[in-house]
Amino acid sequence: MIEAALEQSADPTTVLDRLRSTLGLVIRGKPEAIDLLLVGALSGGHVLIEDVPGVGKTTLAKCFARALDLDFARIQFTPDLLPSDILGTHTLHPREGTLSFQRGPIFANVLLADEINRASPRTQSALLEAMSEEQVTIDGTTMKLPEPFLVLATQNPVDFQGTYPLPEAQLDRFVLRLSVGYPGEEDELEMLFDRKDKDPLEAVRPVAARSELVQMILRVKQVRVEERVARYMRRLVQATRDHADVALGVSPRGTLLLYRACQARAFLMGRTFVMPDDVQALATAVLGHRLMVTERARYGGRGASSVLEEVVKAIPVPL
Repeated sequence: MIEAALEQSADPTTVLDRLRSTLGLVIRGKPEAIDLLLVGALSGGHVLIEDVPGVGKTTLAKCFARALDLDFARIQFTPDLLPSDILGTHTLHPREGTLSFQRGPIFANVLLADEINRASPRTQSALLEAMSEEQVTIDGTTMKLPEPFLVLATQNPVDFQGTYPLPEAQLDRFVLRLSVGYPGEEDELEMLFDRKDKDPLEAVRPVAARSELVQMILRVKQVRVEERVARYMRRLVQATRDHADVALGVSPRGTLLLYRACQARAFLMGRTFVMPDDVQALATAVLGHRLMVTERARYGGRGASSVLEEVVKAIPVPL
């Protein structure tokens, strides 16, 4: 079945070039952020976008969904949001004496969880089963989510008033974390003129089908990872667990997602095999949000990024 799907797929290089070009027209001067989003999607995982307001987090998510003709839903997370507002509810019809299920926004290909850290832990946890198993269980009934299913969650790293930090168990479900960042001078000027008359997002049309994304996700799993490269990944992960400044190291799930993300990056770069360069390029994005540094390190100004930079430099690269 997988082999038949792969035979029918279009040239992935062409599809990915179209995607990059389309996303680049809406999010100017941010090829790194675009590539990380594509790595997350190709690995079949979920992406956490952490940045200040107004840099294009929501626009990036909408553009991605439109470019691939995916069903898109957005949830603005607030303290009073309930799990049923995400999953859906059963509605009683008194005349017929029947119940019907009204599906919530989670039944979409791309779910934008905007400001996810503003919802209560109970509501945040409503996403856990969906992110891990691509299904939801409501009143004892399990329902599959559409394929593909991608959660793009955003959070503001500056304004912590009225927020509930994501627990480690939920952070571990995201394959990677990225930041869009402020645009450069020329890119911001182009943005001003692009939006003089209308929003460029309105002109975005599908450049690939959702079936092509599914087929590329299948192809990513065929990318070769040699044992010495896999051992290199494992040594990096183990180093985070043994580091003096780390209170909580990378979990086995983190190792697996690093493996899959490296396969996706190799595929994105047009290769059929993973290189140590892929591991180094993705170490911070994939592992950074899984680390918890000690209080002593935090008060000393050391964060996960500096620890990972030190670890990457210390572990010998396989030839």
